[in-house]
Amino acid sequence: MRTDVIVIGGGPAGLATAIAVRAVGLRCLVAERQQPPADKTCGEGLMPDGLRALRQLGVCVEPRHGAPFAGIRFTDGAHTVDGRFVAGVGVGVRRPFLHRLLIEHAERAGVELCWGTAGELLDDGAVRVGGEPVAARWVVGADGPQSHVRRRAGLQAGRRRRVRYAVRGHYRARPWSEYVEIHWGPRGQFYVTPVGADEICLVYVTRAPVASLATALADCPRLAERLAGAPASSRPRGGVSVTETLRRVVAGPVALVGDAAGSVDAITGEGLSLAFRQAGALAGALAAGRLEDYQRAHARLGRRPRRMAALMLTLDRWPRFGRRALPALARTPRLFGELLALHVGERPRARVLIPEALRLGSRLLVPARSPVAASR
Repeated sequence: MRTDVIVIGGGPAGLATAIAVRAVGLRCLVAERQQPPADKTCGEGLMPDGLRALRQLGVCVEPRHGAPFAGIRFTDGAHTVDGRFVAGVGVGVRRPFLHRLLIEHAERAGVELCWGTAGELLDDGAVRVGGEPVAARWVVGADGPQSHVRRRAGLQAGRRRRVRYAVRGHYRARPWSEYVEIHWGPRGQFYVTPVGADEICLVYVTRAPVASLATALADCPRLAERLAGAPASSRPRGGVSVTETLRRVVAGPVALVGDAAGSVDAITGEGLSLAFRQAGALAGALAAGRLEDYQRAHARLGRRPRRMAALMLTLDRWPRFGRRALPALARTPRLFGELLALHVGERPRARVLIPEALRLGSRLLVPARSPVAASR
């Protein structure tokens, strides 16, 4: 077989890359050892920047495909702060549906899809699909965090990795909020994403393995009360949330996208958005025949979500700091909104108000008084 680009891995990152590759006029083959549709332990919320990146690929995910959300809410039960998106909304959508939608677009674009067929990069740079040799100008590794393409291409160097643990479930419950809610508990965060008119996705992410969602909900009684009596609509699924950085994502004719190219913690909600933007950047570099352009674009695209992840994970690693941060943010909601706009790319550069940022810093240094003490 002959093609211009072979993509090893047929998840959302691989399919988005294949669609982008076809849009610049190159032939593309996708090899995936699993049968579709694929599922994964994730929050299932697509942020506005991810939806914009998909539209640039010709893929439109609309509120009718799941459930819209207007922004992000942080809460610890005692303090709450909301941030609304400046332009548009996000959409909560089940992962298998998103996978099927991308498959349909890839088929219409003329991508050759090989399901249930392993793609393999050999040590000498040759490629096999289902044991048969394939001649390709470029090889794209979209085969996830344990990428064999990355290993065979020698792109493991400089790898830094941090893991947190996750468990996900779905419940038949009418969404009670127009936001994706992040509930901060003593050991981790609960992510509540509306994914339908009468269904929510619940993910718990923590620093240590957790037995079950029911066990974890003991740390968040208000959320447990909300879900009391709501029947489960899926079986619980465990997974990991990985923060991983690589020194390089390009070697010769090989490039990496998605989790194979490194990943950001789930706390950002930016994993898929980042993969879709990488897909467009890689296709442009392939069309120009300059993979080094993609290396530079990859570093640029990952800079903002990695910085925001580091900021938010500080609250997770240092609970005493987190207990001060949330009430401080609740008293500076405009700052929280600006940070959210920066996070999802609605601000081309930081427009955070300096006076409010300084006030936030002072409030982090001096703990907020309890409501009882404040009333005395």
